[in-house]
Amino acid sequence: MSSGVHAALVPGGVIGNGRYRLLAKSGADARSNAELWRARDGQLNRDVALTVLLGNLADSEASARARRTVERAMHASSFTHPGVSRVIDVLTPGTGIRPDEGILGMVIAEWTQGTDLMDLIAEGPLPAGAATRLLEPLGAAIEGAHHAGLVLGADHPQRIRVTSDGRLRLAFPGPRPDAIARDDVKGLGAILYLLLTGRWALPNGPSGVPVAPTGPDGSVVAPNALHPYLPHDLSSVAVRSLEDTSVGGIRTSAAILQVLDQIAAEEAQTSLIPAVSARDDDDDDQVVWTTQKPRQDKQQKKKLWISVAVLAVATLTVIVWLSVQIVGFFSDEPSKGGGPTVVINQPGSNGQTAPPPAPAGPVQPAALGVYDVTNQPDNANQASRAADNNASTFWRTDNYFQQFPALKPGIGLMGSFAEPVKLASVTITSPSKGTKVEIRVASALDSPLEETKVIGVADLSDGQTQIQLNDHEPTGHVLIWITQLTSTGGGKNQSEIREILYTRAQ
Repeated sequence: MSSGVHAALVPGGVIGNGRYRLLAKSGADARSNAELWRARDGQLNRDVALTVLLGNLADSEASARARRTVERAMHASSFTHPGVSRVIDVLTPGTGIRPDEGILGMVIAEWTQGTDLMDLIAEGPLPAGAATRLLEPLGAAIEGAHHAGLVLGADHPQRIRVTSDGRLRLAFPGPRPDAIARDDVKGLGAILYLLLTGRWALPNGPSGVPVAPTGPDGSVVAPNALHPYLPHDLSSVAVRSLEDTSVGGIRTSAAILQVLDQIAAEEAQTSLIPAVSARDDDDDDQVVWTTQKPRQDKQQKKKLWISVAVLAVATLTVIVWLSVQIVGFFSDEPSKGGGPTVVINQPGSNGQTAPPPAPAGPVQPAALGVYDVTNQPDNANQASRAADNNASTFWRTDNYFQQFPALKPGIGLMGSFAEPVKLASVTITSPSKGTKVEIRVASALDSPLEETKVIGVADLSDGQTQIQLNDHEPTGHVLIWITQLTSTGGGKNQSEIREILYTRAQ
């Protein structure tokens, strides 16, 4: 590229055979060796958006790629949608571009009044509701284009502008020559991630924008792991749109739009003020963006009385069990039981007598954690509350706008015991009537779900639900797996577990 070309690509420079005067640079897309400019059309006396493809005419490969981009942009000019700037014209060397300009192609689109997307997030991430409303028109445009067999190239943040009425718009059309519909979907997820976190989650992003953090496996960290107040569904959609795996990944813009529509409906009556807890630091319930009205005093009193009653029942159960154990301890007669006795033979015992089996009754797990196959555990720091012998504390799932398995197959709590146990039942105290659970045994904490075994199922009632378990081998890990959440109204689904009581078999 000659020095004259560089001199022309500055504000005030004139390109396109003298027709377009450059006003301001909006960005650059290094993947296409393209610069994005606001320019003035001297012939029609109007502002336009220019995607300028740079390169050397002698480079046949670069010329072919630029020609393909221009052809695809021209083909997409027949598609009209508020979420995409209309393509007015395309130019190539010899047809509107002088061969000595060092420009391999230009896409001219109508100018989008508003602001650059990068300026919008310069002061930090946006609330979930604002991000949703901004993104919906762009998502709808991508969905419409894909139905028409077109690819838009909406996978770079500097190609996007925010309209004066607060909508995202593809302002600089011109898909890369090798771009496919999947790239538009990934771009939509990456833009959502950018709005929620201020970080870019795809390769070759704009300079100066922080890169999205990744986990040990290389996957992008979910937005709600950085900002816990974000809705789980929205966070999950952002990262799943970026995944190329056939299992779990979101591959269509329609799936993204469905969640955006639901969240937009939820946010329609809110001023987007976050709910801030005034409790102590150890009461770290998630902060959410909510349209729910504060609960009335009568509802609060009812919940308090239910909690007190549940706590009383749990306390009575423990007292009765302790009484039985004390009586049995001072009794000379062995306990009478009709169930089988489990004897664990330890290898290498050298003929020594094995220790007697543990008595039937409640058994406390050594640890309790959230089990999640998507690596986005719900409220992981609250898991232990579900087995702390205190029914006034709880663990709850995130709010989901879609039932399982739309965004994930389920969520669970994995209890780990100090030694293998054989359970007769599991009793769950919960206000989430209708929640469907499975009790599964696992060989390890990180056992794949398909390698766990179901030993009991139940629909939870409001209060205590005792689940009788099928016969099983002693195990050190028991999973309470939620396959269906309780509908809490307003399109939300969420379940809460206040206490889990594990009862050892005789």
